[in-house]
Amino acid sequence: MIKPFYEDSAVTIYHGDCREILPTLPKVDLVLTDPPYGLGKKLSGGSWGGTFHWDKVAQDLSSTIAAGKEVVIWGGNYFKLPLSRCWLIWSKPDAPPSMADFDMAWTSFDRPGRIFKYSISATNKERGLHPTPKPLMLISWCITLADNPQTILDPFMGSGTTLRAAKDLGRKAIGIELEEKYCEIAAKRMGQEVLDLGGQ
Repeated sequence: MIKPFYEDSAVTIYHGDCREILPTLPKVDLVLTDPPYGLGKKLSGGSWGGTFHWDKVAQDLSSTIAAGKEVVIWGGNYFKLPLSRCWLIWSKPDAPPSMADFDMAWTSFDRPGRIFKYSISATNKERGLHPTPKPLMLISWCITLADNPQTILDPFMGSGTTLRAAKDLGRKAIGIELEEKYCEIAAKRMGQEVLDLGGQ
């Protein structure tokens, strides 16, 4: 049995490799994640396709997909995934020249695709916790599109935005992260006051 790095009434965080931890967990209602795909150096002026440990881990997402009844994978266009009817788009009207005007998420949803318009500048307060964070409002929106998930899993947790959004919406969440510094950041975020995001 793997001991949680952090645990409260709504959230459990595991520090470790998701390939080892996922098989020990029960299936959840929704997997919502943003695996790394080598953009870190590119966004800071470096070259495309930098090799990171997590990039190698993320190449096979079959166990990630199998872990949830429904699945949302940001950056899904960078991975070999099954065909999807429903892609989610984060439209960024103020994206700088070094960034795309939008990000794409692969989903297992059998419904039309959707677009979420949200400026990068609106995420300024959230930046600094992680090199490539997704906005809290974007992740909360993803949760509301799913079929009323009560338990949400993020196997590439980063700074814990998925867990924070789930907790704010009154859902339970599990996060897995290889780097201890991000586990510490996420645990600290879980201790903050729950925000009102209009959860059910």
